[in-house]
Amino acid sequence: MNEQQSLLFPDFSKKEEISPELKEHVMGLRRQIQDHDQRYYNHAAPAISDYQYDQLYSELLGLERAHPSLCTEDSPTQRLLERAEGFQRASHRVPMQSLENTYSEDEVRHFIKRLEKLLPEEKISFTIEPKIDGVAISLLYEHGVLVRGLTRGDGSRGDDVTANIKMISTIPKKLEGPLPSLLEVRGEIYLSKKKFLQLNAQREEVGLTLFANPRNAAAGSLKQLDPEIVKERHLEAIFYGFGALEGITLRTQVELIKQLKDWGLPTHRSIQYASSEEEVLEAIKCLGNVREDYTFQTDGAVIKVNLLNQRQRLGSTSKAPRWAIAFKYRAQEAQTRLLGITIQVGRSGILTPVAELEPVSLAGSKISRATLHNQEEIKRRDFRVGDYVLIEKAGEVIPVVTAVCYEKRSGQEKEFQMPTICPSCHQPVVQYEGEVALRCINEHCPQQLQRRIEYFASRQAMNIAGLGEALVAQLLKCGLLRSVADLYVLRSEQLLSLERFGEKSATNLLRSIDQSRSRPLWRLLVALGIPHIGRRAAQKLAGEFSTLDKIMTASLQELTAVEEIGEMMAQSIHHYFSQPGVKKMIEQLRQLGVQFGEIDPHLLSSEGLLEGTLWVITGTLSQPRDKVVAAIRSAGGKVNSSISSRTTYLLTGENPGSKLLQAQKLGVSILKEEMFSQMLQEQRESSYFRINQCSTAVRSCSNHHDAQ
Repeated sequence: MNEQQSLLFPDFSKKEEISPELKEHVMGLRRQIQDHDQRYYNHAAPAISDYQYDQLYSELLGLERAHPSLCTEDSPTQRLLERAEGFQRASHRVPMQSLENTYSEDEVRHFIKRLEKLLPEEKISFTIEPKIDGVAISLLYEHGVLVRGLTRGDGSRGDDVTANIKMISTIPKKLEGPLPSLLEVRGEIYLSKKKFLQLNAQREEVGLTLFANPRNAAAGSLKQLDPEIVKERHLEAIFYGFGALEGITLRTQVELIKQLKDWGLPTHRSIQYASSEEEVLEAIKCLGNVREDYTFQTDGAVIKVNLLNQRQRLGSTSKAPRWAIAFKYRAQEAQTRLLGITIQVGRSGILTPVAELEPVSLAGSKISRATLHNQEEIKRRDFRVGDYVLIEKAGEVIPVVTAVCYEKRSGQEKEFQMPTICPSCHQPVVQYEGEVALRCINEHCPQQLQRRIEYFASRQAMNIAGLGEALVAQLLKCGLLRSVADLYVLRSEQLLSLERFGEKSATNLLRSIDQSRSRPLWRLLVALGIPHIGRRAAQKLAGEFSTLDKIMTASLQELTAVEEIGEMMAQSIHHYFSQPGVKKMIEQLRQLGVQFGEIDPHLLSSEGLLEGTLWVITGTLSQPRDKVVAAIRSAGGKVNSSISSRTTYLLTGENPGSKLLQAQKLGVSILKEEMFSQMLQEQRESSYFRINQCSTAVRSCSNHHDAQ
């Protein structure tokens, strides 16, 4: 066995004396890596950066190579892990391998020299492509039609996420042009950096854990059991390789990328070609210089042998191809000083430590603050006030304090302890069993109240235009707001007495506040800020119970019977409405005319017109979808997000999507928006209108769709 083979295939039979200390160290590395694998793959919540993980992995790999008897078949270096619960498993046609990683240009040179030794006297050319930090995916097309989508899994078998894949608009359901009889195409699912920031902002507003970076957000999205959630998150894809391929012959990677594009599959825009070691290294630098300009997160460059027949002869190890390697860029870092640690109090009362940094430029922006998450994180990383620290942008987006420059410690640095009293209201804080976070439970805490009012008025909640952070702070300072309910008793003369507040702005604000009284029930549920209840859960609850009173009095069993409402959500709802302060606020809102789901007289009556019907909506409507949904629900109907055999009607707007075809296949009645509007108008004009009178029109409309 030569040197290269011995590195790739450890000799498990070789006997050697290993010290107990080294054995324990290796076992410790394995435990750490396995724990980080679980966090990364199964929970989409990494605790360390990619670079830190790769350092652990490289250390373990190096020790196993130096001491082959330490390398066992259950070691993390000998297997892949990516498993999501709740999905069926299926086999890849061709195993889906991972790539060897390096952070060193010298190792890239060594990689090229190794290939030259294995293919002596042959000219080797390369492609250099951006390495997308997303979720590896394998799609199977038969005669150009998408039939299956699998995650990498263990390399041999992956999770079947076909339903979710079909919700990604950039992935074609049918390929274009001359088609292979079978194509197993490989690529990455990703969430753009812009969508990642939007998603985290939404999660923060409803008290959910934030995703660490776009890769983990994409993984968390793809593992949703409801395909509609995947659709809402606007995932995207890029393809760059294949497993099985029948009915067409390709010669090079360059040809493959062109062919993928011709078939309608999204591909890399930035692929470089190189025919020498120097050109490869120059291409790596080139991609590194422009990687921040990509809409997706990229953490490296992939170097591949261009000729496919050379790849075949080079072959693979059990885990990685010999003809490719990933060069990973170090995250951009900056060194600065930790000047202090302040505490933010969120609307749910959680105390969050924030690093106050000496301002420093990093990746095109000035950084002066970064979250430190919690006391446990500060203790684990040993952050002290006065330390010089390294910061980087996690996923090229969020500033994170990653390490302490211990060599610069002077001994004057001060350890930090979380406060035992709230810095806002000076009341004792508590720590619930099983939680790391400290909480202020004083419902009158000024910072909590400000955050709650800001959230209540925000666009995704009650949508009170003009009521921003600065104005809320001003109203609180003047004593005009002591609770959310006080918004509805504000008077013009009170607003006009405020600095820089004119008659027009006062009138506009009061009008917007008044209009918010009649917002749909789901908006009120979002605005209340119930932990774990976001927009989608609020809509499900509003659709099932119709009024806030029914939700408040619902049992845990009744709540968990609602689609997508789990036990944790149900308990959160139960606990929220059991609090005396909440009950008092709800009654105040009721007395001040805020609607709790009462039927809007301008919509359908609730005399059972649509009782027992299940509706799905597709396409672009001429009026807000919320209004149409409310109309259906107020008439006794239910609205779902996906077509099934139980669906009664599909309501279609302009440019209906794939749901139209599904409805036609299942024999679901299809109703155009114009016909639906006519139904509403007739209902307002005639009390004897009955649902069977529109059934003929529905069938006629459905036949019209079929004819089209």
